[in-house]
Amino acid sequence: MMSDVKHNKFQIGSKTIGVGEKTYVIAEAGNNHNGCFDRAIALVDAAKKAGADCVKFQMRRLDLVYRESSLSGADNDLSVEYTVDLLKRFELSTADQKKISEYCKSKSIEYLCTPWDHESANVLLSEFDVPAFKVSSADLTNVPLLSYLAKLGKPLIISTGMSRMFEIKHGVELLNLNNANFVVLHCQSTYPAAFHNINLNFMERLRELHPFVGYSGHERGVAVSHAAVALGAVVVERHITLDRNMEGPDHAASLEPDEFLELVSGIREIDSAMGKKLGADSERPMSQGELINRENLGKSLVAASAIKAGDIIGEDDVIVRSPGLGLSPLHYNDLVGKLALRSIEADSFFFESDISVGSRVSSRKYQFSRPWGVPVRYHDVDDFLNVSQPDFVEFHFSYQDMDRDPAEFMEREEYDIDFVVHAPELFKGSHLLDLATHDSDYRENSIREMQRVVDITVALNKFFPKTQRPMIVTNIGGISMDAPLSEDEKAVRYEIFADSLGQLNLEGVELIPQTMAPFPWHFGGQRYQNLFVRPEECARECKKLDLRMCVDVSHSALAANHLGFELDEIIKALSGRIAHLHIGDALGVDGEGLPIGDGSIDFESLGKALETHAPGTLFIPEIWQGHKNLGEGFWVALSKLEGKL
Repeated sequence: MMSDVKHNKFQIGSKTIGVGEKTYVIAEAGNNHNGCFDRAIALVDAAKKAGADCVKFQMRRLDLVYRESSLSGADNDLSVEYTVDLLKRFELSTADQKKISEYCKSKSIEYLCTPWDHESANVLLSEFDVPAFKVSSADLTNVPLLSYLAKLGKPLIISTGMSRMFEIKHGVELLNLNNANFVVLHCQSTYPAAFHNINLNFMERLRELHPFVGYSGHERGVAVSHAAVALGAVVVERHITLDRNMEGPDHAASLEPDEFLELVSGIREIDSAMGKKLGADSERPMSQGELINRENLGKSLVAASAIKAGDIIGEDDVIVRSPGLGLSPLHYNDLVGKLALRSIEADSFFFESDISVGSRVSSRKYQFSRPWGVPVRYHDVDDFLNVSQPDFVEFHFSYQDMDRDPAEFMEREEYDIDFVVHAPELFKGSHLLDLATHDSDYRENSIREMQRVVDITVALNKFFPKTQRPMIVTNIGGISMDAPLSEDEKAVRYEIFADSLGQLNLEGVELIPQTMAPFPWHFGGQRYQNLFVRPEECARECKKLDLRMCVDVSHSALAANHLGFELDEIIKALSGRIAHLHIGDALGVDGEGLPIGDGSIDFESLGKALETHAPGTLFIPEIWQGHKNLGEGFWVALSKLEGKL
């Protein structure tokens, strides 16, 4: 029968223990200090560096744990005699344990300890105030000690090595009777444990008894412990040592510092990858990268020939073609036989509004306290201006646009509105713009391409004479493939960017870097962004280089979610240096450019911060694929933002 749980989740110090929470990682120092205080401190440092949540030691009164004749060696088995000898030599004093506990506090890592007797438990409670007790496998059947620990009111972490099923059941029932918060750890108590003896599937059997199940491992390497996390372990305990060849039985089953770092790094990756448990009717979550690839690689329903409004759409009028920017082929039978609600040119996409009467949203007059615009391309700028009245347009260039003559696309010789340019991120040859790279050839190519953007912007100014000094929004680079850059390396990259900036001829334009998300999407895959992410860095570099910035609200919200600052911090930090705004919603750490209301941004609060620190700054709604169906996503966004900006 399932355990009667006191709470769905509980705390050990500042960490939450429960299903769906980050795995609690215990670095078991145990007696691997071999009685040396300095070595114990080094184990704390190694555990902290590896990212463990706590480092755990052991405390025992040998005279309360072993019978007198065993301590004297009068009648011991060889193995018992060996164990007692080691414990006598390797035990730390209570005073040393207290110093270690204080050192843990100074290093912001939790100190835990396994009491092997009542007296040690009392010392740990009264003098150390430990946030939880670990119970060794050897004491699962120690009813007096287990009952005593349960009544002390601290959470318990119980190992089950060497135990039979009826013994585990008895321990769980005893703890439930005492209304305890506890975790049951699957454990194979051999040092090191053979892989074929570990039997991780037994975790499922334990979960039938109690929902909070973890893993205490003594195997070689980290793969099995990672698998335990994937199987739902809420706690993982592994021994840590400075040298696996030291004297003592636990060292051989321990991880050295680099291995422990590998353990924790992998656990955190698995924690992130596990996601949340979904109900039977829940939608499959899709990442932003999947959505990008769904549209790049997916299929749409497309008009095979021109269709007039009022015509019946027949099978011969509809074909399936990529990309997936229009109505999904899943709706083929919903579309065929419908009355065409609008005139549709050949090779044009069908949209949701073609099968749902009254679902299409069109532009109207909007009321904002600041100029607003829309993102456009050469080929659709006049289409957008024919249906809306923005204060400006923002040209989002592709690298192919840079080889096109705008006069071939634009219907007017002059437009009585302003314009902004957004530089491409991607150039010919799959070249991602990076003005901050160490690779001199790559950087020189990036500088050349950016100069071309500047020159094109200057030439485009003749179509928009109202704009005195057009702004160019750009991502300046600074991405890394597999891990974020160190602080020292970031400082070097900012210096490289400053040098690149000095090589550009920016006469007649203003280059404005945009704030960046921590995990940008490129080619439908994710990278690490390092520059212009944090508020203090953005403010510092803008002051140093005399720059203004485009605050991409969605990007900055994702950075805030990931790094733990508030969104308005970046608005305040850049007060007076915000030249332009990109407005979209955001969710989590990589859900960018969402429709307004689909994310977690408080736009009322954002509007107040912008009114204080960036009054009158122009903005566009930057909604991913908002341009589809003649800007339907933009018009919805503007309607929802009205009264807030």
